[in-house]
Amino acid sequence: MPAPLLSRIAVDVTPLRESRDLRLLLGGELVTGLGTQAALVALPYQLYVETHSAFLTGLLGAVELIPLMSMALLGGALADRRDRRRLLLMIQVALVLGASGLAALTYAGSPPIVALYVLGGAMAGFGAVQNVTASSIVPNLVSLEHLRSALALNYGMNTLTQVVGPAVGGVLIAALGLGAAYTIDAISCLAIFAAVWAMAPQPPHGAVAELEKVLRSIAEGLRFVRGNQALMGSFAIDLLAMTFGMPRALFAVLSVSVYHTGAGGTGLLYASVAAGATVAALTTGWLAHARRLGRIVIYAVVAWGAAIALAGVAGSLWVAAALLALAGAADSVSAVCRSSINQSVTPDHLRGRMSSVFMLVVTSGPRLGDVESGSVASVTSVRTSVVSGGLACIAGVGLILVAFPALLRFDAEHDVIGAEPAPA
Repeated sequence: MPAPLLSRIAVDVTPLRESRDLRLLLGGELVTGLGTQAALVALPYQLYVETHSAFLTGLLGAVELIPLMSMALLGGALADRRDRRRLLLMIQVALVLGASGLAALTYAGSPPIVALYVLGGAMAGFGAVQNVTASSIVPNLVSLEHLRSALALNYGMNTLTQVVGPAVGGVLIAALGLGAAYTIDAISCLAIFAAVWAMAPQPPHGAVAELEKVLRSIAEGLRFVRGNQALMGSFAIDLLAMTFGMPRALFAVLSVSVYHTGAGGTGLLYASVAAGATVAALTTGWLAHARRLGRIVIYAVVAWGAAIALAGVAGSLWVAAALLALAGAADSVSAVCRSSINQSVTPDHLRGRMSSVFMLVVTSGPRLGDVESGSVASVTSVRTSVVSGGLACIAGVGLILVAFPALLRFDAEHDVIGAEPAPA
């Protein structure tokens, strides 16, 4: 590829060169994310092996949803009033305990299904606090000029863990058993702990007064989000795409009952979405100066739904994996644009709470998708569930455009009202 063309599409790594704390944060998240993704494969796979029920496997998403929502909102309020670095350190302790509990139950043999649900819900809640806090730190580690590139790098590193992590998880489960995946998840939390420990303190700018009630602080953040139609549109279109177009709960079912490829095939399907997303995120140099980010989001979500629908009729594991990779690439472009919209219109003292709503959408959408896809598969078939979800995603884009026209009109030159990250 000619050097000028490569320079136009490759993501700018200047933020990594200029910000030591950004290097530490992304490096810690990269290592820890590998363990998290291995466990993400292990838990639904374990549920399906134990129950042989697509519905009970998909039900995990509903169980995780309440702690995820409540802890994300609480985490956003705390991130806007406390040192975000210290909050990240504290949450690692809870994540280590949760992963260790899953490992202990698995090694003991035939764990109660209820216990798996409870620990899965707890891990989802604590993980939401970690993600909200980390995402609210990133804009303050770089200058405004490099914010979009930093967000693309952050997203690219996160999706890279989703490529390697599920593959590692599948291999670990096949070779060493489910307990090994949970054990590695617990150990990997030490990486981000060490990285964040070495960072400078990260107090929010214009922090919420200590005496302000947490619920009032959360309500203020929700009012801000509700009052910005571009934000609302970006959240709504992602929730649509993930609820109807993310059949991850069925990856184990597809691998075991359709393609007969077991744990290895399950890991490949998970990794395929993230592989496409990683490549796309690390080649988003062309987005650095794009203005009509909302329009790009809309096109990307339509492409996502189409690729998912085609994956549902794929005749082999490898064709399905290739289509899922294309879907992941489309989702990556959408995510980088949506993150740029969200962070650039939000003042720093509200970024934790805005990020909590963003995290609710990003993480609760796939879990709602688990319930939707599992329920449809239980009354029809796994293929019908995947195809119908992708088509519903495409149809829903029109409704989003009617409800939130500000998303289509968003202009990165004129609609940025709260971009104020401090120079690194």
